Amino acid sequence: MNEEDRIMDGEPQGDAEESIERSLRPSRLADYIGQGSLKRELSVYIQAAKQREEALDHVLLYGPPGLGKTTLAMIIANEMQVGIKTTSGPAIEKTGDLVALLNELNPGDVLFIDEIHRLPKIVEEMLYSAMEDYFVDIVVGQGPTAHPIHFPLPPFTLIGATTRAGGLSAPLRDRFGIVGHMAYYTVADLEEIVARSAAILHSGIQSEGAHEIARRSRGTPRIANRLLKRVRDFAQVSADHDEIDLVIVQQALAMLHVDDQGLDQTDNKFLKTMIQFYDGGPVGLNTIAANIGEETDTVAEMVEPYLLQQGFIKRTARGRMVTNLAYDHLGLPVPKRKDE
Repeated sequence: MNEEDRIMDGEPQGDAEESIERSLRPSRLADYIGQGSLKRELSVYIQAAKQREEALDHVLLYGPPGLGKTTLAMIIANEMQVGIKTTSGPAIEKTGDLVALLNELNPGDVLFIDEIHRLPKIVEEMLYSAMEDYFVDIVVGQGPTAHPIHFPLPPFTLIGATTRAGGLSAPLRDRFGIVGHMAYYTVADLEEIVARSAAILHSGIQSEGAHEIARRSRGTPRIANRLLKRVRDFAQVSADHDEIDLVIVQQALAMLHVDDQGLDQTDNKFLKTMIQFYDGGPVGLNTIAANIGEETDTVAEMVEPYLLQQGFIKRTARGRMVTNLAYDHLGLPVPKRKDE
């Protein structure tokens, strides 16, 4: 199973699904739910930049997947009333790709680079002068005829998004004037997001149903919206449910194998593998990934962060270990040696 196969973390598939996903995204800071501290900071920075008629300083957004980094980048461009170009680190393979993107920017525009930690080193180094002094030097021609060209750029805002802030080099990280950490959402915020999305999708939902979806969404808006759409499908084909209530949510999530704590099959397989084959750890992440048939990056970015945050596992100098909470969650007896 790869990361696209997981109901909890899958990306939208197909034009219709992508259109629905876009419709659920707010377009203004005032409509953006959650991340209150970061929103307040950004509001100040945006107002100040607009009053000075300057481009907003470069912004780095970091945090687990699905928390709204892309949405926030689009909101920033909308609030600044400028255009936005979007790409990702792996898509910029060579310096020419970066120059082509920069050449399309108008003064004040936003260039959004998702997964910025995956930029090739040579591209990253070209970004330094672009971010700091708004120019790039490119070499035209080959051999004896090769010569450098100084290419000036309009003032622009680079917004980088990453799930691995520690994966950025210090020179690149230091060039971002605004750094925002995006934390997992509270159940109350997610409940508000679910209710808002249901209204956009023209689906009736009771408060108990919205709360149950929010509670099992791993603190992540993307997962909340994805679960809502799947629960909506179950409600639509059920003759007994004119709207989404607690009962249909519980039935739908049971069929989707999303348990009471928001863990899916991969999460539970992760924990069971550690307990059954490695006595609860310590065990290395590469070993766990190989045992459950996932890529190490997928486990590190999609699975492990939530299990750590909820206290089901812990990191030690020798590797990962499950906690007593994991045994309790799986209904297994806690070994005496776990009684720490």
